[in-house]
Amino acid sequence: MENETSHTVTMQARDWVIDVLVAGLAYLFGCGQLLITASSIIIQDVAFRQLLGAVSVMPTQEVYIALAVTTAPLVLRRLLPWPVFLFSLASFLVLQYNLVGLSFTVIGPAIAIYTIVEERGISQGVAAGIIAVIGLLFVVPLDDPTSVAVFTRFQNIAFVVTAVIAGYAYRTHRAYVKATEARAAEAERTREEEAARRVEEERVRIAREVHDITAHSLSAVAVQAAAAERLIDRNPQAAKEAIATVRATAKTSLDDIRSMIGVLRHGDDPAETMPTRGTNHLPDLVDYLKDAGIDATFAERGYDRAIVPAHIDMGLFGIAREACTNMVKHSNARHARLTLTLEGGVASLEVADDGRGSGTATADGTLPRGADGGGHGIQGMAERTRLLGGTFEAGDSADGGFRIRASIPLRGTADS
Repeated sequence: MENETSHTVTMQARDWVIDVLVAGLAYLFGCGQLLITASSIIIQDVAFRQLLGAVSVMPTQEVYIALAVTTAPLVLRRLLPWPVFLFSLASFLVLQYNLVGLSFTVIGPAIAIYTIVEERGISQGVAAGIIAVIGLLFVVPLDDPTSVAVFTRFQNIAFVVTAVIAGYAYRTHRAYVKATEARAAEAERTREEEAARRVEEERVRIAREVHDITAHSLSAVAVQAAAAERLIDRNPQAAKEAIATVRATAKTSLDDIRSMIGVLRHGDDPAETMPTRGTNHLPDLVDYLKDAGIDATFAERGYDRAIVPAHIDMGLFGIAREACTNMVKHSNARHARLTLTLEGGVASLEVADDGRGSGTATADGTLPRGADGGGHGIQGMAERTRLLGGTFEAGDSADGGFRIRASIPLRGTADS
């Protein structure tokens, strides 16, 4: 634990240079103050100087050396803030006490007080300031009532008060900057955790779709197998057809499951088993948009659900549902269109509207973010598309409004 006379800091070369410069500038400032008050540089009229009680005397070399004693310790101000302050103040008081007629500045002790406030806190800084003010008021002789002496005395008190305030202001600013950086780091960590959570949610949804595929396929296999068992003696040809259907269904299911296994790489949470809808329910989304006051249309171009794997079909519906939800919440659109196509072995979904957009063009290749910096809906759609082996793009379209497009090869995840 730190005590009152030491302060453990790590000084770099840059810190030493700065403190040497601070000590040097403080010394030069003290010399300038001394010359101004002890000579006729500023007030050249002799009668006026006599009225103020000022004397014209050039400080000797010993005076400048003595002044250096009050500022030189500032080189160690961050390593030993209290010893530097006490030594600098004591040197100043002894110097001022023994050289009556010369007015010195308290710049050395004032900088030491600033350092105490900055490094050790306002309570210790105030204590140092009170010690300095008491010394200025009672240790320095009061039998010199000249105007210049009185002015210098209260100027030095003002320096001490200013040092306390400036040190507290800088310490507060530094704490604010540190807290802001900490909040920014925490916000970044939270965003990463949220993104990971969204990805995990997508995997859980896909696990649910695997359940749907398996349940549907096994039900079909069970029905056809039972039929074959009943017909094998009475109608061997019909039994063979049933067995062929079992084989085809099983093969298709295995292909679908093999495609899905590649994207279910990890996850400890149990998967949901509520049935997932496919693209045959896209008209329901159109009705949902119309109920929200958006004139929506839906078109299919060559899309054949008989050849599109179930997990891709359900994935496209999930993307469309998320896009429509975002549209209602954020787009302020009046018209929208949903287009489902199948061309060249690639199933594609496009959802477009004439709303206010996001400020990010589709061609930029970057995903737009929400006004709150989140953008998790877009990220979730992109993640789902990627896991299914497809490509995803989203952004403002050339003719205005917002558009998303997901394109998934029918066998894009077969060997993932």
